[in-house]
Amino acid sequence: MNAALDWLTKHHEDVVRGLAELVAIPSISNDGEHDHEIGRTAELTCDQMRDAGLLNVETLKVGNSLPYAYGEWLEAGPDKPTVFLYAHHDVQPVNFLDQWKSDPWKLTRRDGRLYARGSADDKAAISAFLGAIAAYRKTSNTLPVNIKMVVEGEEEIGSKNLLTFFEKYKQKIQSDVIVVLDTENVEVGTPSITYSLRGIVQLHVTVKTATIPAHSGGAGGMLADAALALNAILAKLYWGNGPVGIPGFYDRVRKLTDKERAAFAKLPSGEDKFRTEIGVLPGVRFANQEGAGLYETTWRKPAVTVIAQEASSIKGASNQVLPKAEAIVSCRIVPDQQPAEVAAQLEAFLKADAPWGAEVTVKPGGNVNWWMTDPNGPAFEAALAALRQGFDKDPVAIGSGGSIGFVGPLAQLFGGAPALLLGIEDPASNAHAPNESLHEGDFQKLMNSLVRLFDNLGKLKPGQVK
Repeated sequence: MNAALDWLTKHHEDVVRGLAELVAIPSISNDGEHDHEIGRTAELTCDQMRDAGLLNVETLKVGNSLPYAYGEWLEAGPDKPTVFLYAHHDVQPVNFLDQWKSDPWKLTRRDGRLYARGSADDKAAISAFLGAIAAYRKTSNTLPVNIKMVVEGEEEIGSKNLLTFFEKYKQKIQSDVIVVLDTENVEVGTPSITYSLRGIVQLHVTVKTATIPAHSGGAGGMLADAALALNAILAKLYWGNGPVGIPGFYDRVRKLTDKERAAFAKLPSGEDKFRTEIGVLPGVRFANQEGAGLYETTWRKPAVTVIAQEASSIKGASNQVLPKAEAIVSCRIVPDQQPAEVAAQLEAFLKADAPWGAEVTVKPGGNVNWWMTDPNGPAFEAALAALRQGFDKDPVAIGSGGSIGFVGPLAQLFGGAPALLLGIEDPASNAHAPNESLHEGDFQKLMNSLVRLFDNLGKLKPGQVK
């Protein structure tokens, strides 16, 4: 292990150069216009897998999916655990170009961080995994564990083929432990392992009052305005600083344990920290319920957000009473809420007492279930010990307000395999936003931790990791 750690130190620039090669390809998945680039990134990932020392490397597809990169190393033998590594090589588009301080497709060092689209989410995960693998393979030509690594090309569009991929290649990818690098550290320098994720329930709401728009001079004040009707409906969701008013919305919400509440209280907090990280405007207060801290609110409380709204474009606006308006309403759900039940509750709430008797239709927009695990047991102990040594700081177990829908189903597919979600981003990473970045010091510490994690897991038998 010491030789592997030394290799990481000496070859850090090589690892960064590999990351630079990855982020240089605009592998944007959500517009349907960059499939060629996604294919290039998959091939480059395969090339980097081979160079790191993985074997049987190939691109894989299921149906009409975008390509996955796959590589493995199984020479540790049946007495050693098999570790499944997950990352994704597709990225979000680049918006607000005027706000970027450097080329989003060129990895740029600035103030101890590495800037580029995908530098943190999630191409850094590819480089971190391969850096730790190469550190062993380039020194001792072996690894303490068996490795199976999958790098997806569709995460940013909901991983719509991933579960089918897992089922198709179930035998090929079967593993004892799951490691995912697609979550956040609570702050720079504090290693974090995520043990709970919120889910999503999304609904498409349409309000109609007529078949065609009408001139506001002749119909204004007479014809029911669909845009106003929609906004009156959405306004019912406003909660101030109390609970959301949807009947039954909180009935199943799992309460925090005393241990969790005490752990959350020890984390770096304070409104000033969050106001700065999120860029909250002066005078705007937080919306969390009275008595609920900000971590509890974003990790373990359900939330409702209007993520899109449309009636007509401002650019093409005309003096008309609009006959139709639409919105997408997204709920983040938490343990132990049921997606179908939440969707039904929200639909009934939105359709009740429609303004002016407007026609309101609500259609499902998809959902992702929540996930939660007990962060204890041999695999978690191995991870916590590795992070503690790699960062030289005690790690913390945290929740996440985001969703990674495959974690629960994959753990079940592997017979209840422990899932280790290790932080690679931090609050300043700006994933999906301008000036996305990776803290370079934490990147190095994470790779150091991965080397130690492989070593720790290699001391266990496959049946001992749970």
